Amino acid sequence: MRAVAVHPDVIVVVSAIFQTTCTAVRSGEEGFVIDSPVLPDELDALPGLLEQASFPVSGLLATHADWDHLLGRLAFPEHSLGCGEPTAARLHDEPGAAQRGLRAFDDEHYVVRERPLALAGIQPLPVPGKLSIGADGHDLELHPAPGHTADGTAFAIPWAGVLVCGDYLSPVEIPMVSDGGAVIDYIDTLERLSPLVDGATTVIPGHGGPIAGADARALRDEDIAYLRALETDGAAAPLPSGRRTAEQKRIHAENARRLTA
Repeated sequence: MRAVAVHPDVIVVVSAIFQTTCTAVRSGEEGFVIDSPVLPDELDALPGLLEQASFPVSGLLATHADWDHLLGRLAFPEHSLGCGEPTAARLHDEPGAAQRGLRAFDDEHYVVRERPLALAGIQPLPVPGKLSIGADGHDLELHPAPGHTADGTAFAIPWAGVLVCGDYLSPVEIPMVSDGGAVIDYIDTLERLSPLVDGATTVIPGHGGPIAGADARALRDEDIAYLRALETDGAAAPLPSGRRTAEQKRIHAENARRLTA
């Protein structure tokens, strides 16, 4: 796990597995943790790391309902978990899916955890919408972001020039259209988020660590071009430059399969 401060009010932790990101944001005496690292030692270290950096934790947030973004409750079991209304609906409609996904990962990698993942008491948040933080008049902005999955919320942190976009604009992963997602929705999300990306100093993708705004804009253009080629050419669509590993080719094959299913 590595941690990097991208703004005095924003720290990003990047997991050693999947390069999954976890973003801590503060304003005054209030703070939120968006998404989560994955491994038990990372989750155990997270509270101490944020305390040492004087980052308060008032609550947890998640960009979407995939299990690797929901583990904040293992680090902060006393705090509630908020998410966009579509994510709350997905968690309600897929009871136990996140826990099964986590258990399958742990079984495959011989990971032992001290306690199970508890997701009771999810707090749905309106999307689009705003969430006030601190006493300085700051708000987190919630923007709809379906396409990777059926649900999804991007969190803009305007005073810091930061956009936390969930599983979009990754420098290490091509666009992944999971079950419930759709290519057209993925493209719509990238286009909807474009003004936020254009105005961001730093973009935090779900996987791959923080990236500069200019790099995020280049990734956006590459990803839209890939998805449009996927629509027309299917499996023959070329992968974005720099993201052509064996794993990305596997993801591409799955994207093509879902498009024709």
